[in-house]
Amino acid sequence: MARIKNIELPGNKHTEIGLTAIYGIGRSLGTQICKDAKVDPTKKIKDLTEDEVSALRKEVDKYIVEGDLRRETQLNIKAKMEINSYEGTRHKKNLPVRGQRTSRNARTRKGRGKVVANKKKVGK
Repeated sequence: MARIKNIELPGNKHTEIGLTAIYGIGRSLGTQICKDAKVDPTKKIKDLTEDEVSALRKEVDKYIVEGDLRRETQLNIKAKMEINSYEGTRHKKNLPVRGQRTSRNARTRKGRGKVVANKKKVGK
C-alpha cells in the first residue's frame, strides 16, 4: 500500500484512479502527475516500486492538496462572508450558493421541512 500525503491509496486500483483518493486530485490531474513522474497510469498501486512511489510523492508535493486546500477553501468562504457578498450571505443562511432553486429542492442543505403546530379549531 502506498501512502502519499498521509492518505492510504487503494492498492487494487490503477495509479491515476488511486491518486483521486487525495483531496484536490481528480482524474485529469492524476493522469498528469503519473505522466510527469514517468509512472505507468494503468499500473496497479500495489505493484508500484518504492522509487515510483517516491516520484509520485515528489510530484504531488508540487500541488496544493489535502489540508492546505481545505484550509484555503474555508478561508475564501470566510472572506466572502465577512465582506457580505451574495455568496457569503448564502453561506451564512446555509442556502445553495450557485443559483439553484430553493422552493422545491435544496433539502440537503436546508434540512427536512419544518412542521408548524396546528391551531386548535374551535367548534361552533
